Amino acid sequence: MKQVQLYINGEFLDNGDREMRQNINPATEEVVSEFPMATKDDVDAAVEAAYEAQKSWEKIPAIERANYLMELVKLLQDNQELMARTTAEEMGKPIQQAMDEAGWLPAYFQYMAAQARHMKGEIVPSDRPNENILIYKMPIGVAGQIMPWNFPLFLIGRKVAPALIAGCTVVLKASSDCPNGAYEFAKLVDQSSLPKGVINVLTGSGALTGNALAGNPKIAIVTVTGSTEVGKKIMKAAADNVTKVSLELGGKAPVIVMNDCKLDETVDHVVASRVINTGQVCNAAERIYVQEGIYDEFVAKVVEKMKGVTYGNPLAGNFDMGPMVNKNQQEHVDELVQSAIAEGAKIECGGHKAQVDGKGWYYEPTVVTGVTHESRIMREEIFGPVLPITSFKTLDEAIEMANDSVYGLTSSIYTTDYDTVMRAMNEIKFGETYVNREHFEAFQGFHQGVRQSGIGGEDGERGLDEYLETHVCYIDWDVNRNKA
Repeated sequence: MKQVQLYINGEFLDNGDREMRQNINPATEEVVSEFPMATKDDVDAAVEAAYEAQKSWEKIPAIERANYLMELVKLLQDNQELMARTTAEEMGKPIQQAMDEAGWLPAYFQYMAAQARHMKGEIVPSDRPNENILIYKMPIGVAGQIMPWNFPLFLIGRKVAPALIAGCTVVLKASSDCPNGAYEFAKLVDQSSLPKGVINVLTGSGALTGNALAGNPKIAIVTVTGSTEVGKKIMKAAADNVTKVSLELGGKAPVIVMNDCKLDETVDHVVASRVINTGQVCNAAERIYVQEGIYDEFVAKVVEKMKGVTYGNPLAGNFDMGPMVNKNQQEHVDELVQSAIAEGAKIECGGHKAQVDGKGWYYEPTVVTGVTHESRIMREEIFGPVLPITSFKTLDEAIEMANDSVYGLTSSIYTTDYDTVMRAMNEIKFGETYVNREHFEAFQGFHQGVRQSGIGGEDGERGLDEYLETHVCYIDWDVNRNKA
């Protein structure tokens, strides 16, 4: 059984008398590793190491920092299969999706390395004669990064790569549901020539390790991908030091399907946007609004498509879905489905917890109809392979229902009418809107939520800016100096 270790200041620490927790394969319910619960002293040591390392790291030219990132790219590419199998085993991601994610990780480092020559400040006109105003972009400092369990590899790239290229150092806190991927990443970091202390990797609980990280006064920014509940706790921990936060939190993505959509393509996109990673995606299609003219046909086609979705042990075959990450998540999904039934909903397919070979925390691909906009399952994040569907008459009605949510991360609309697209783009109040495509973002975009879906964002040049702060310099000069 794998023994995970903390990685601080370029060294793997003996677990000693630290409390150990078990990491369980959700497909087989077998223990795959033990990992240590980092203490506050461990957090403080990691932050101190990063703080000292940052003093030298920020002075290295960005293009040279990019060389270190490219070194990690090669190591990650050479170990793609190992990283993928690790993720498939510890969180149940289908192996092909895990291979894709393990490929995104070095690709993200490569993308951010290419930004080394694109960070720039400004020179702005002054109101005074003989004065220039220079706005520098400087690294913010030590980044505390709290990882989710649903994309434990990709999010390493999304968080670590921009921090490093900006000149920041990192203390990464792995999810307690998926510590193994971060541990394997730390081993590759240890093989590289990256200076000690630039990347530190911890495992532990959110309540202790995460809060201690967010509350450390030498942390300049704390970034979190997780639930809204977790984000609120991190904000409170960071508040004492007025530490900058960047939060990518929960979502309840509305999908608006118009009468004039390309129906078959739309069905394919909606189902794909629900079952990827077994529905455990913050930007997944969470609530479906279908215009009355095609409602029955849409439901029939979606049900047929969902019935064809396969699930099983990710390491035993190429399935569309794996298990839920843990038993609690399985119970959460089922509880929402049962609440919908109690409210009068109809289960068109699925609707049950499942096992494979008598084991695992699976949930059947499920379609729920007979719900309303006010139904609990249409308002609370499901985070599982369940599609609740209701109808609407007009675009006005659909937009109003889409915006009526505490969340505001992603959304989508399916239509062939240009005017409808433009109205949706201007009136849907979400951080992202997908038009006639599946729900998934790009490296060069900007993944940002509004309302209780978050503060700040990630990806692209704007995501890089999260790790930079401005330093404004006012420079007066004497026009008469050195005149003949």
